[in-house]
Amino acid sequence: MPYLLKTEPDVYSIDDLERDRETIWDGVGNPQAVGYLARMPIGEMLVIYHTSGEKRATGLAKCVAVNAENPKVPEVRIRFVKKLKTPRTLAGMKEMKLFAESPLVRQGRLGVVPLTAAQYEWIAGQ
Repeated sequence: MPYLLKTEPDVYSIDDLERDRETIWDGVGNPQAVGYLARMPIGEMLVIYHTSGEKRATGLAKCVAVNAENPKVPEVRIRFVKKLKTPRTLAGMKEMKLFAESPLVRQGRLGVVPLTAAQYEWIAGQ
C-alpha cells in the first residue's frame, strides 16, 4: 500500500529531499499516522505532499528502512525518487470520485495517509 507523507515545505520540502537524497521521516504525532510509519514495508512507494498554502503532491520517494523498535517513535528512512512534472493539488483530488473516501480528504490532519494503488497511479503517473 503506497503512502502519502505530508510536510511543511518551509521545514522540509521535496527540494530538500532531492538535495539530501535520503532522510529519516519522523516527527509524526498522530497515533494513527505513527502506526502507518511503524508498519511501513521496505520498498514501499511514497508521495511527498506539501501542506500549508501549497496543498499539493510534489514528488515521489521510497521507503528504504524502518526502525520500529519503539513503535511510538518509529524512524523511517526514505529515498528521493523524483519530482512530479505536474504537482497534483488537493483541490484537484477533492474533485475526483477516486479520492472521495480517502483519509487525505476525510482526515485533513493526518500526516501519513495510505493510498490505494489507483490513487498512487493517478498522482505518480505522468
